Amino acid sequence: MVARAVVILVSVILCACRLDHAFGFMKVSTRPAKTAHMATSSAVKLSAKGYSGVKERLTEEKETDDIFEIKELTADEAKRELVDLISRIQGSEEEYRAIQDHINFLEAEYVAVQTLDFLNMAIAGDWQLLFSTNLLGRPARKLRLREMIQRVEPDKLNGTLTNIASWDYAETGEQFDSSGNFSAVCTYSINQGARMVVDLKDHELRPAKGSSIPSDVPGLVGLLHRAMPKELFDPSAHALDTTYLDADIRIVRLTGPQHEGVRNIFMRKGSIEIQPLL
Repeated sequence: MVARAVVILVSVILCACRLDHAFGFMKVSTRPAKTAHMATSSAVKLSAKGYSGVKERLTEEKETDDIFEIKELTADEAKRELVDLISRIQGSEEEYRAIQDHINFLEAEYVAVQTLDFLNMAIAGDWQLLFSTNLLGRPARKLRLREMIQRVEPDKLNGTLTNIASWDYAETGEQFDSSGNFSAVCTYSINQGARMVVDLKDHELRPAKGSSIPSDVPGLVGLLHRAMPKELFDPSAHALDTTYLDADIRIVRLTGPQHEGVRNIFMRKGSIEIQPLL
């Protein structure tokens, strides 16, 4: 009963959660599993590093060299390099450009799924967020994001898409004394090939079983709003185009008024083993 009261309260709080903030990188560490489809246990540590944006362009010679090097790769090699780049990123402009170059290469090589049934089969399931070009906000000392998942549940031309952030919260600032999941629950419809038009239905804050319930729920929601990529917190009025998809990796491009051109890179949960950063 108490947990449900928290969920209802979040819907009210979110009306006031429209805050501007600085952005930084999400950082993960990855190691390929022994087989691409082997289900493995995973742990992830998310952190952020300040980033001022790309202000300086590469020289023409450097751009040409980078393009040539990427074109020499197969799509599978480029995908593995992309995951490796994300796992080692420190926040430099060169790293950000390299990630963008690999995304562009994979999108150019991708042959879109031709049938709805195959698309639904390929995108269904839990996808772990590896990277967003809409850079993450700076994390607060009181909040720890352990994992962000996008759950896709297709139903022919419609479906449900839920963005789930697993969190730990230290309300007093001394130790993490509560934990749970924060979910943005959306419905979607497919039109124009594979384009998913998203409609936000609700936000839910669910404390974990046995966890204490924070007394400052508005404060927790505000921290989550600042820490999560905005397009995952509230994807209203946006559509998602799948620009690359295989058994392990999914790249999504957003179309809409606030996040036009933003890419999210997801890994199918369990397909690549993730180790915590030290």
